[in-house]
Amino acid sequence: MLINTKLPLNIDHIEKQDQTFSLAGMTWTDYEKFNSEEYLGYRVSYFNGVITLVSPSKNHERIAQTIAILICAYCRKFNLLYFPMGSTRLENKPLAGKEPDVSFAFNTDKDIPDLVIEVIFSSGSIDDLNKYQAIGVKEVWFWKNEKITFYQLQPEGYTKITHSLFLSNLKSEILEKFINQGLTKSPLIIEAEFVQEIPVL
Repeated sequence: MLINTKLPLNIDHIEKQDQTFSLAGMTWTDYEKFNSEEYLGYRVSYFNGVITLVSPSKNHERIAQTIAILICAYCRKFNLLYFPMGSTRLENKPLAGKEPDVSFAFNTDKDIPDLVIEVIFSSGSIDDLNKYQAIGVKEVWFWKNEKITFYQLQPEGYTKITHSLFLSNLKSEILEKFINQGLTKSPLIIEAEFVQEIPVL
């Protein structure tokens, strides 16, 4: 075990603030020692010798789950085969490792998801694109400050796009309208309204 003390969970801020803990000067071997059983509730990533652990807040998780529910609703409407991968650890040893908030493969099951989503409250940043580029994820979404941004992997790196590559009927502005209701409304209500508004191209 690399850490002998309890990681910094602050109950007073657990709903709105993510708890983070970073270790510099680490190796891939160190990263592999951080397993889900010993650090339950944390998402662990590795890049450029830095291990980062994030304990998502309640609001963070609620937004992430709302996004996942809307993606599933889209796939059901358009009969698109989908394979949820959740926060499965993604790796390109020894370059990068990352546990996303939400991830999916489409059409066929895969080891590396086609799409990952990151929710940025008080932790995380678009610097995570470097990790996902090293891993080879084709599409990445970031939700931050009530906005969602789509990125597609190109030979030269990630490029912003307005339509999802895999959910082709979906624009970011339609999606974020419903995601941002996730903190106050039941997903049951949000999903029903979302399905009605998705355009059929």
